[in-house]
Amino acid sequence: MKLKALFLGMGMLCSLSSFAATQLRYGLEAEYPPFESRNASGQLEGFDIELGNAICKAAALKCTWVETSFDALIPGLVAKKFDAINSAMNITEQRRQSIDFTQPIYRIPSQLVGKSGDGMEATAEGLKGKTIGVLQGSIQETYAKEHWEKHGVTVVSYKDQNMAWGDLLNGRIDASLVMSAAGQAGFLSKPQGKGFGFIGKPVSDDTILGSGIGFGLRKGDEATKKQLDAAIDKVRADGTIKTLAEKYFPGIDVSVSAK
Repeated sequence: MKLKALFLGMGMLCSLSSFAATQLRYGLEAEYPPFESRNASGQLEGFDIELGNAICKAAALKCTWVETSFDALIPGLVAKKFDAINSAMNITEQRRQSIDFTQPIYRIPSQLVGKSGDGMEATAEGLKGKTIGVLQGSIQETYAKEHWEKHGVTVVSYKDQNMAWGDLLNGRIDASLVMSAAGQAGFLSKPQGKGFGFIGKPVSDDTILGSGIGFGLRKGDEATKKQLDAAIDKVRADGTIKTLAEKYFPGIDVSVSAK
């Protein structure tokens, strides 16, 4: 009887493990269109949402979404509140100290958005005395603090990008550093973006800005990494990533090397 109970218990554990392997909880911050946001009906939408669903389908996973602020994503992942970060998070060495990543999936340049014709330049010298808004916990925040704040530029961090756009409109900040697609879709293409534009060329610093955007994973979670990397290969090969990029980021080359 004891042996039978042992086998039954092992069978239940195997069933539970098998069940768990078919589930994936994405963590995201849903205030960053066109990557992720909620529409008027309260439904999640955006590039990362469609990409995440396509990858789940390719991996035969049932996926759910857990929302939190961007700066709480890594702590939330480590605390097992979700299984993977899918929120336009760039892969950087600094973040690799805390978490692992899938292979890079896509890449978006970072640019400064401010008033058109106001004479600003996206350099420390060109922004001296100015106030720049950034998303809290983002690589744009790290870049601005490293390259600009040390040279007389005030850097203000926001819990979500919409707050930065609001302060740009009311003059509390002079510009905001964002991923170019977020600047275009989230602000410049809207009525309130009239009179604003991109300032200069995309900023560059591979150490801070990273090698591309991937899904954040807990340290040592090799099973999930293997499963998601294989699914990413599938959606890249079948053209899904390219099709979604053309839909959400027209004119922007988002390609990265596959590995």
